[in-house]
Amino acid sequence: MSAPGLHVMVLADSRSFHTERYVAELRRQGCRVFLASLERGRMLHYTLRSRGFLRQLHYVLAANEVRTLLRRIKPDIVNPHFASGYGFLAALAGARRHAPVITNLWGSDILLVPDKSIFHRRKTAYGLSQSDLVVGDSHYLVKAARDLAVIADSRVIPWGIETAFLDYHRRDYALQKPLRIIVPRPHEKIYNNLFLVRALAPLANDGLIEMTFPEAGSLSGHFRLHARSMIGDRLKIYQRMPRAEFMQFMAEHDVYLSSALSDSSPASMIEAMGLGLLPIAADIPGVREWLSNDNGYLYETYNEKALRNIVKYLIEEDDPKEAWRRANAERVRSEAVFENNIAEMIKLMHDLIARRKS
Repeated sequence: MSAPGLHVMVLADSRSFHTERYVAELRRQGCRVFLASLERGRMLHYTLRSRGFLRQLHYVLAANEVRTLLRRIKPDIVNPHFASGYGFLAALAGARRHAPVITNLWGSDILLVPDKSIFHRRKTAYGLSQSDLVVGDSHYLVKAARDLAVIADSRVIPWGIETAFLDYHRRDYALQKPLRIIVPRPHEKIYNNLFLVRALAPLANDGLIEMTFPEAGSLSGHFRLHARSMIGDRLKIYQRMPRAEFMQFMAEHDVYLSSALSDSSPASMIEAMGLGLLPIAADIPGVREWLSNDNGYLYETYNEKALRNIVKYLIEEDDPKEAWRRANAERVRSEAVFENNIAEMIKLMHDLIARRKS
């Protein structure tokens, strides 16, 4: 094993915030990280050469380059993120011949990508089958991966919240007037954000709620145009901000709201629970591992009336559900502190290396 710490080769999207904080925490905990990516993000990384016009072929054509990197840098562990992309690339490069491979699942790589075509299904399955260990953030996600391929081993580790941000947990659970609702998912079809505006427009227009959405997402312009036609200037939009600033901003709200059509255990919801917000989400399998009607609110997907009734109840009864919010925060502290989650990942890496040497 390399000294100091593990030498980890991460294959991931360098533009992603998940990649940024994951790599930063590995380094903070003593790992030497070599990040290689086909994307051109802001963080320091080795940029793999993109070849051809079809993105699906970029992974195939980058395999020789990754193979060369593996021989050159000699990592202790190879850690691709997103099974259908970088997991597939690691498999094509024969990464297991050089070091143990741990593949991190991100959700859509397992829940959505395989349904695009038989090619997408097969490349996802190949990436999974060529991993020594697969890590997902929910049992639901790991089971879905096991339904796609024979997997050597698997673990469930959530994407948690950083210890420092738990201090932003709300001290006063009193619900504000108007009720402050945050929807922190980007404007993509899968997150169904416009549905939320349609469902809650009557309450927004009566001045009973304030809805806040991010600026980010490929459908952002379409969202703003149609949302403003329904609730006008009552629509609140926030710009991207530094992590600590955003955590403080989210903690100022009463309710976390999501209408995702497909998801594993959403990191944003876990963060909101750690900050003391009341969670409300569409009732889909991945969400249920953290949310039930005993600690928040689930509603049937696309059921506007059901969602509106939940929010009206909160407004009319003025019940802050303090016990729920305290219990949610305790569970986050116990199971989903980011530094502990990464420490668990590092331990799994050490275990795999030791197993290979024995």
